[in-house]
Amino acid sequence: RLAHAYLFTGPDGVGKTRTAMAVAAILLCTDPDRRPCGRCPGCRKFASDNHPDFLAIRPEGVSIRIDQVRELKKTLSFPPFESGLRVVVLEEVQTMRREAGNSLLKVLEEPPPDNLLILVASDSEPILPTILSRCQAIPFYPLPLPLAAEIIARENAALDLEGARALAMLTNGCPGRAGRLEAGGALELYRQVVAELAAPAAGEAVQVETALALAVRMAELKQELGVLLDLLRIFFKDAMIAGLSGTAVSVEADQARERWNLERLSDKIAAIDTAQKALARNCNRALVCEVLLLDLFPDAG
Repeated sequence: RLAHAYLFTGPDGVGKTRTAMAVAAILLCTDPDRRPCGRCPGCRKFASDNHPDFLAIRPEGVSIRIDQVRELKKTLSFPPFESGLRVVVLEEVQTMRREAGNSLLKVLEEPPPDNLLILVASDSEPILPTILSRCQAIPFYPLPLPLAAEIIARENAALDLEGARALAMLTNGCPGRAGRLEAGGALELYRQVVAELAAPAAGEAVQVETALALAVRMAELKQELGVLLDLLRIFFKDAMIAGLSGTAVSVEADQARERWNLERLSDKIAAIDTAQKALARNCNRALVCEVLLLDLFPDAG
């Protein structure tokens, strides 16, 4: 028997919203044997974001607004249109202000029949305790790193397994974060920087030009810049490991090991550490990225 409201909590990127959508797809499918079947009218409408008995509510701006909750209450006052159940997914509920939370609380206190609410939040602390008490809580946790790496590799075809493992560690077992890094352009830029570093050394002028062009793109990244620097740090660390053990961690890391000795590789890691500290002090991003890339390229610094 389903509860009238569930609360999925856990870190960003761990799969809470995806699970909520999967639950909705199962409940709105009309095939009695296999749910979701992907073929029935309910599945087709859900897949096209056109099911009359499914509603997703996301923050408008920085939070879910009171008028969004009021509109939800109005919708819930009517019975489902086609299915025996209406499913509502409310994302990032932790952003909801007290006024909107109190309005939602009234829905949870007197839940209308034939409606299922799934609340999704990265943190339950900001949510009203009275809302928490009226939902069945289902906590989500970071995935084991091998599983997270497998998911990341499957969903990012251009990323090799070692890169996926590194990204799984950086995202702390939350593969959804990797998707956002891909969408933000950080992974593509990382791959290009590594490819340029591993390529046969060009002349100094060409390397300076390449480094400065990449630095411009790097400085344009937002919160993904920190993760990009972490990825580059792992790349040079892998090259050091390859140099010490003689075992290639990746083709690019092995090429870096052949190009630079351990002292030079250590210098590259130190340059990344310096850049991260400078960014933490709100130094000029463009200048920090320029200095870093000039330090990383073999003959540009």
